[in-house]
Amino acid sequence: MSICLLMPWLLASCGASGVSEVPEATEATEATEATLETTTSHPGAAAYHQDLRTQLHQALLSKDSSYVPRTHHLTDDGQPQFTNRLILEDSPYLLQHAHNPVDWHSWGNEAFELAKAENKPIFLSIGYSTCHWCHVMERESFEDLEIARLMNQHFVCIKIDRERRPDIDAFYMAAVQMLTGRGGWPMSSFLTPEGEPFFGGTYFPPQRFASLLQQVHQAWVHQKPELLQQAAKISKRVELATAAHGKAAAIGQDAIRKAVQQTIGNLDTELGGFGTAPKFPHEPELLLLLSQTLRTGDGQALMAADTSLDAMARGGIYDQVGGGFHRYSVDAEWLVPHFEKMLYNQAHLTRAYLAAYQLSGKQFYARIARQTLDFFLREMTSPEGAFYSATDADSAGAEGEFFVWTPDELRHLLTDDDSALAIELWGVTDSGNFEGKNILHLPRSYEDYARSNSVDVDQLLQRVDRIRDILWQAREKREHPLRDDKILTAWNGMMITALAEGSEVLAEARYLEAAQRAANFLWEHNRREKGELLRVHLDGSSSIVGLQNDYAYFAEALLTLYDLSGEELWLKRARELADSMLRKFWDEEYGGFFMTAAGIDPNLRARPKSPSDNAIPSGNSVAVRVLAMLAARTGDVSYGDRANRTLSAFAERIHQYPAGFGYMLMAADGLLHGEPGPRQYTASGRVKARARIDTANDGVRLVIDLEIREGWHINSQQPLSDNLIPTEVTIDQDRGKLRLENPAYPAAEKVRLAFQDEPLAVYQGKVHISGNITRAESEDDLPVIPVRLRLQACDDRMCLRPEDLVLEVPAGSIAWTSSD
Repeated sequence: MSICLLMPWLLASCGASGVSEVPEATEATEATEATLETTTSHPGAAAYHQDLRTQLHQALLSKDSSYVPRTHHLTDDGQPQFTNRLILEDSPYLLQHAHNPVDWHSWGNEAFELAKAENKPIFLSIGYSTCHWCHVMERESFEDLEIARLMNQHFVCIKIDRERRPDIDAFYMAAVQMLTGRGGWPMSSFLTPEGEPFFGGTYFPPQRFASLLQQVHQAWVHQKPELLQQAAKISKRVELATAAHGKAAAIGQDAIRKAVQQTIGNLDTELGGFGTAPKFPHEPELLLLLSQTLRTGDGQALMAADTSLDAMARGGIYDQVGGGFHRYSVDAEWLVPHFEKMLYNQAHLTRAYLAAYQLSGKQFYARIARQTLDFFLREMTSPEGAFYSATDADSAGAEGEFFVWTPDELRHLLTDDDSALAIELWGVTDSGNFEGKNILHLPRSYEDYARSNSVDVDQLLQRVDRIRDILWQAREKREHPLRDDKILTAWNGMMITALAEGSEVLAEARYLEAAQRAANFLWEHNRREKGELLRVHLDGSSSIVGLQNDYAYFAEALLTLYDLSGEELWLKRARELADSMLRKFWDEEYGGFFMTAAGIDPNLRARPKSPSDNAIPSGNSVAVRVLAMLAARTGDVSYGDRANRTLSAFAERIHQYPAGFGYMLMAADGLLHGEPGPRQYTASGRVKARARIDTANDGVRLVIDLEIREGWHINSQQPLSDNLIPTEVTIDQDRGKLRLENPAYPAAEKVRLAFQDEPLAVYQGKVHISGNITRAESEDDLPVIPVRLRLQACDDRMCLRPEDLVLEVPAGSIAWTSSD
């Protein structure tokens, strides 16, 4: 039930909260000269005691020359008129508000104790440093002296960086969504002094916000018992919703199939993407579709992913000059983005384009993946090799100003021929498509343009790259959007995984080197002893106790590095983090992982789990994948048991809406059937198998690379004993008329083992098996070649049970010749 119905005294403000992700901007409230303060006392707030004033002053003096107070309240000599407690924080977002006339507190005991002592409700504002509408509400309301006076007189005001504390954000976002049906940032919530929410929204225009502050104050004074009762009800519902105490059940292939069908059903078949405007990339769903294509060869799943990925890469949501993706599109056509760039979008979209390239063979997707990774290495990497979080939507006082162009600018920078090409290719017009200027986009593909203009597509792309470089260098002279330089452990883990996968798919060793460098940075700077992680690194120091998704994402990255390098160090580190994650965050009663460790924050009303995938895969989803990967690589079945218990804990919710758990179900598929793709581990991690296609010579040649741990072997193709299972490679005939011709097995080694008197023929160490693949002329192009590998691993004392693996080899880039 809406809080507007439960609390009619707030009815005037209901519906005006701007809860949309893209709220409507309204007129600002201008402060008159008569209201300007001339001291550091915040309007409507008690004067700070001398010790605090000194502390804040010293903190301001300690800032280096690059620090610019973000306020229009300045003294004649350019110093900030107001400085609040946020100057003591190490968050770029909180520091943006350190000079508001609002008496902001950070989240902590001091603020809650003050609210209790003064019998005031709490106004909680949550946002992040590159959030456009957070900046709008700051300018319109938090910099307004009269609004600040209302806030300071009647509320204890708390500001939170959601990227540092997504656990707090998850709890109160659940409340806002429960109350309003929608959510977004800035998030604006009203709480009791105990932290229980009783009203909330997102962006509020200034006049309505001022009215709301007065109404909430009056309600607190005159109808406090009703507010407390309502807050208790809301808080209880949020606790239940975020704790995910559902009925345990098994998750099988049916849930995965339904998630794929549901996702395809949500597809905008004309414009790509899922749902209506505003459109977000929905990376977890894309990765599930691509994973299931790899597993099953599902053409419908590939079509849905391809439609979306192509539309985004050609749209304005993609930075056609510098590479990389903006966070979302405000329209259905992917043309006009919300211009901030987030690390997590670059990481997960890169993985999606890499997978789509392998399955479809479209060089365009490889190009987008490479440009996105290069953007991040060029512009978002610290001198030590770690990765920054985001860039802002605004620059030079306007949203998107850094990214847009006019025809005259292009003509000035480029030759006549090149400017004509750029204008036509990227849809540039005199009237523009965004506030009189142009967001560059591709109305048609490079291939279509090349065909219609009788141009070789490779020559066209070379010319486009030359033009892009000229425009990028010119754009570098513009005022840049703010960059959030904090280094988040979880988000860096995402980018390490993307870079490592990019190094393999694109054959770029520099990406693997960058991934390893970042991983070593996190291990050195954001890790304490015994696997304890810190979440944030900024300005040379690390802080904030790590959350569950920091452990999960970093462990996933380390396992990816292990897969590509074979270095045991990465596996050892991943296992240390996973063990620590299980120790600190595991829910012994219901299964699954809490976002926060027990006892860390007494002011947070509950320990949320946040199981579903949203803009990024949830920590629980990544944990399932990590635990399944560890079980396969170490042979420790307890990891698999915990992964299954996590799936079981969220089964009720998964069955209600499978498409909301794309990454978790992708991980579940790996747990059920082995990891999809050309690489698998078997014999409890003692044998690593990888299938690949060699097209260097004529035809299509399959190569199986096996790495067998020292002290172990597998039987050869002819093991010299009827009791042992021979190693055999075949093509799985369930998915296409492919043939493996003339398979070549290596020469076997003959050894005598303790359990066998007669010598046996075995393979040890590194082994390569190969053969030519042909297909029937009538066969459609297949995105995947399913290779079946049967083997049995033994040591000197025993043999393990025989195992059958299916290695799914992406086949999109193969130029087939038929055998018929």
